[in-house]
Amino acid sequence: MANVVGEGAAGRRPGRRRAEDALNTVAADRSAPDRIRRILEQALVFARAALAAVYTLTEDGELLCLVEWAGAPRTQYGLLDSYAAGGGSVVADIHRTGRPGWLGPKELADLAQSRRATAGDFHLAVLPARAEDGSGCLVAVSEDPDGFGADDRACLELIARTLAYPAPAQRADSGELPADAFSLAMDTGRVEVGDDILNLFGLTPLEFDGKVETLLGLTVPEDLPSLMSVVEADHMSIGERELEFRVLQPTGPPKWLRLRGRLLPGGEGRQARLAGTVADASTVRSDLTDVSRVQRLAADLATAGTVRDVSQAVVAALRKPLRADRIALAELENERLVVTVLDPPNPESWPELWRSEWRTEWPDAPVRAMPTLAAALREGRAQIWPADAPLEPALAEVGPGGLAVLPLPAGGRMAGACLIGWDAPHHFGPDERALLTASAGLAGQALMRAHAFDAEHELVGMLQRQLLPRRLPRLPGAVAVARYLPSTAGLELGGDWYDVIPLPDNHVALVIGDVQGHSAAAATVMGQMRTALRAYAAEGHPPDVVVSHANRLLMELETDLFATCVYVDVDLEEGTGWCVRAGHLPPVLRHPDGSTDIAEVEGGPPLGILTQSEFPMSPLRLRPGTVLALTTDGLVESVEEDIDVGMNRLARDLADADPAHLGLVADALLGSARRSDDVALLLLRYDGMEMRPRRESWTVWRVPEAVGHARRFTRRTLRSWGLTGDTDAVLLVVSELVTNALTHTEGPVRLYLTLVNGRLRVAVADTSPRSPAKPTSISWEATGGRGILLVESMSAAWGTLPVSGGKQVWSEIQLDH
Repeated sequence: MANVVGEGAAGRRPGRRRAEDALNTVAADRSAPDRIRRILEQALVFARAALAAVYTLTEDGELLCLVEWAGAPRTQYGLLDSYAAGGGSVVADIHRTGRPGWLGPKELADLAQSRRATAGDFHLAVLPARAEDGSGCLVAVSEDPDGFGADDRACLELIARTLAYPAPAQRADSGELPADAFSLAMDTGRVEVGDDILNLFGLTPLEFDGKVETLLGLTVPEDLPSLMSVVEADHMSIGERELEFRVLQPTGPPKWLRLRGRLLPGGEGRQARLAGTVADASTVRSDLTDVSRVQRLAADLATAGTVRDVSQAVVAALRKPLRADRIALAELENERLVVTVLDPPNPESWPELWRSEWRTEWPDAPVRAMPTLAAALREGRAQIWPADAPLEPALAEVGPGGLAVLPLPAGGRMAGACLIGWDAPHHFGPDERALLTASAGLAGQALMRAHAFDAEHELVGMLQRQLLPRRLPRLPGAVAVARYLPSTAGLELGGDWYDVIPLPDNHVALVIGDVQGHSAAAATVMGQMRTALRAYAAEGHPPDVVVSHANRLLMELETDLFATCVYVDVDLEEGTGWCVRAGHLPPVLRHPDGSTDIAEVEGGPPLGILTQSEFPMSPLRLRPGTVLALTTDGLVESVEEDIDVGMNRLARDLADADPAHLGLVADALLGSARRSDDVALLLLRYDGMEMRPRRESWTVWRVPEAVGHARRFTRRTLRSWGLTGDTDAVLLVVSELVTNALTHTEGPVRLYLTLVNGRLRVAVADTSPRSPAKPTSISWEATGGRGILLVESMSAAWGTLPVSGGKQVWSEIQLDH
């Protein structure tokens, strides 16, 4: 195993021969925009300099201006942006005499006293640098106690001779600006811009007012800080600089542009200017040394919400520029590496050992089982192994031509690891190592954030599911399907809900609603509203009363939130319904012939707005084969689409769907949503009941013969239904229930008879909410209490249920045909 990064020849000075080879390679490409900086970087490597900079003489010969620098911040050593060519600075002296100067801390201290220069515990080298197009100086700083040695000085002299820099010429005001160039006056903010740049910003010369603020206003807000660091004079570093930023487009995603610029200091009668070019980043060749590549990765990671988003952003940023054959990224969870993305995704591209637990965990998943990987994670540094390095089989086959392992640090721990492999022998240059190191730090922090986001999002989803029905009831003559999708943005709980409430006599209540906001408070109110509507419906109230009670409850909760809802009571026997709408979207109906319409139902205000509110009921007619759709605004409203347009789209999509598979219809409707809000969808397909119950009812008058009248009504009804067998048990139950209601309650009493599949249901409704109590024991002297016991003994089942303003006591008896 060979560990290349951070090892090897560390501590030994490269020879002059290696310096010459490196400089010849870098200087060969005279058209490279960062050529000077690359040459200066060689001083950091071969001359052990902490900083290297080049100053060049302006065309008028008055100033020596800083053109480019590499290494530590120049202000740390007191280097200025420019020096007067005729002044008494060291840079000016060396430029005039043409002889190199080597100054230690003592000489710098003496200069500080005599010339008010900056002194420090460092060594300064100033060498004349001349070329055909100008002359200037190479300045280098060393923090080595011994300063620049003989080899170091030879390297610096070689670098000074290699430099070929342009003079910072001042463009004449009357000169023609190239189409891709700009010139910004730093004190006024006025900018001259070429036509190509205006096209990239979507402007014409007539539309552009010459202000830099106009261009900045068309950029993505997140990119403004980096742009301002360039266009503000106080923040702009002297020398060639480049960055990428995004400009907004009329449609589609923002476009990436690349800016290259240089600050040209002003002199007498001249303004300081920022001059450079702007181009479409997709048309500019980008190599590994571009800071913009890391900048783009940082921008992508800033918007990556989930662990998978982070993983895909890392793959997109690294695989192509590194020309890697495969990349794997995994989270570290309790000493186990859990794979989050593999690129390429097909199993055949990865080692045989990986396929046993494909896309879940590494073979022998505990990290300690792979000592090479464990060591890399423990040290926390990027590790690189060349071709044919002795590695575990699970790692060696990832990169037979070279393998890079990037621990992903975050918050003082390892968030995961990234493996990058090559098939052909691969040479790892310093630019690649810099890109890998910078990317690892960014990815680790983003992975940690995304892991927390995923965990919280799962918690939010779990809480939301607990507040919604786990399953929908089976309905006679109808099928109901519901879907809920949380918001795609943020972690807050949503306020959308739905419910399907079975009611007596083959009725069902369909409810859908939305509480204002996305918060724990909204979710709490949502749970309260769902429970309240279910409770009021179970009491037997008509739809308008149910919604009115819920409105009054929400007003009494003393919350600032309001809610909207639709409540539909469907009679599954008759195929009719009553709809109440409280500030919510109306239902959409798909008729059996495939046509659709948005139901015209009257509406009341949202719940929680007015204490005294009217909620009118509107009738609905459902023929067998009709689909009733209820939804929340998240499905039909978005930034790009008005709610009316969305409702019409929902109606069209519902018309095109096959109602035979209601679950697939719901999935298809959600798939076309342009949502940033949470979405609830409730569908009911009414098929009609194959066998409809037979019903009759009788009002029991409070007269002495009331029980006899009820028995005669029951006997007559059973005979009309063709039930001529033994009915004594039925008549006994009717007598006891009617007697109980007349004796213990006041107000009207009504008897209901329902027959379905040979099972008779006898129900007596009264105005008292108190349920009859079954006695635990009865003495032989007792004169009452036996009625309920008789009912229980004669019935297959019995019970009570609340109805509006009272209760209903019922008994079911299986009849012999």
